Amino acid sequence: MLAQQYDAVGAPIRLVDAPAPACPHDGVIVDVRATGICRSDWHAWRGHDPVPLPQIPGHEFAGVVSAVGPAVTAFDVGDRVTVPFVIGCGRCVWCHGGQAQVCPDQRQPGFTDPGSYAEQVAIGNADFNLVRLPAGVDFVTAASLGCRFATAFHALTAQAKVASGEWIAVHGCGGVGLSTVMIASALGARVLAVDVSAAALERASELGAEVTVQGTDPVEAVLDATGGGAHVAVDALGSSATATNAIRSLRRRGRHVQVGLMLADALATPLPWDEVVGRELQVIGSHGMAAVEYPAMLDLIAQGRLQPHRLVGAVIDLADAGRALMEMDRPSPERPGIVVATVGPRPGVVSSRPIPGPSSLGRADTG
Repeated sequence: MLAQQYDAVGAPIRLVDAPAPACPHDGVIVDVRATGICRSDWHAWRGHDPVPLPQIPGHEFAGVVSAVGPAVTAFDVGDRVTVPFVIGCGRCVWCHGGQAQVCPDQRQPGFTDPGSYAEQVAIGNADFNLVRLPAGVDFVTAASLGCRFATAFHALTAQAKVASGEWIAVHGCGGVGLSTVMIASALGARVLAVDVSAAALERASELGAEVTVQGTDPVEAVLDATGGGAHVAVDALGSSATATNAIRSLRRRGRHVQVGLMLADALATPLPWDEVVGRELQVIGSHGMAAVEYPAMLDLIAQGRLQPHRLVGAVIDLADAGRALMEMDRPSPERPGIVVATVGPRPGVVSSRPIPGPSSLGRADTG
């Protein structure tokens, strides 16, 4: 199959002929039709999040099931599907409790396993992890859900438990930040967006932000605009500055949700614990979203209350996906939104069910 691959940290990401994946006994092969270009993959490529090498990046995707292992009962060849970026084991107490996003034995395409910048991806434990797509959700839209949109949905609904009328301050208006703006607005919250980019803030306003604040020192402006601070602050970027600013922009007893990855030097970020304690603030992590939570999100999309297709800023070909990821070294402030690469079906390829074979997925790396 064709795939984008890098052989070493920071090495060029190249389009190569890679071995096609084997179908797991309890899993499927998905023919990728669209895959998101996400900053999490950039972190792995840059060595901030160590991965096995060589590696095929990509963890947010949608496509068509082309092969099914003999233990799979809920899916068949031809099904249109997507999948959370965390593949749960389906056996642990967290998976049984509907919290597969924190499964200690999780797998992640593009990190523990080959990812979706490719024509095909193998997914284990398919009955537990796959999500069937509604007819009205196209592949590009579905690929935009996989990490950033689903993570924002989980952060607001399950972690922050946002209520209508609350002020939500979103710090960082990239893909996950703009997703947060749209979802919070749809939930009836009042949204304030913070970013250094005027173009990103313009998009945030179009997607439901009531107030925008531009700059690197937004705390006083947020406190003034919200009448004493936001009820919920979301760090959608992941940096020492955005996390600290987000916490300091909260009102008393506010909730801070950390969505942006804190990697490399940011791992040691000191937080204003005097304010956390004295004002009884909550600091909450958020990591992806389990497959069991997808129906609620997909229902809102089907109703038209959420329109994730509006977050897609550019659609490119698989051949350009590696270059687009490497260009995140110098992100363009004038092109906000999610970039999605499409993967065309190869003509004349016919798949069949079942394809038996041993599972290629073992115990996950954790951490």
